[in-house]
Amino acid sequence: MVETLTTQDFKEKVFNYDESQQWNYKGDLPCIIDFYADWCGPCKMVEPILEELAKEYERKLRVYRVNTDQEQELAGVFGIRSIPSLLFVPLNEQPQMAVGALPKDAFKQAIKEVLKVE
Repeated sequence: MVETLTTQDFKEKVFNYDESQQWNYKGDLPCIIDFYADWCGPCKMVEPILEELAKEYERKLRVYRVNTDQEQELAGVFGIRSIPSLLFVPLNEQPQMAVGALPKDAFKQAIKEVLKVE
C-alpha cells in the first residue's frame, strides 16, 4: 500500500531534518518516496506503477507519497523543483533522487541496485 506522508509523518518515519543535518533513515525497510502533485500528468502515470510495486514488494520495502502542494516545507528541504521526483532510500546508505516519470523497469532496476531488494 502506498502511504501519503505529511511533514510530521516524514519526520517520524523517514528523517527528522530539524534534529539532524546528517542523514539518518528511521525506517526498518528501504523506501521509495514519490514527491507529486494532484495536477501533475506524469505523476498520475507513476501512481499505478507505485501501487503495483508496493504490492509486489510488500514486506520488503515501503512506498510513500508526499504532496508537494500541501507539504511545501518538505519539498523545499529536498530542493524539489520538478515533479514527479522520486527519492530512493536504502537502509544504510545515502538516498538517491530520480526526476521524471520512470517506467516500471527503471523502478525495478533502482529497487535492485539502489535499495538492494530482490
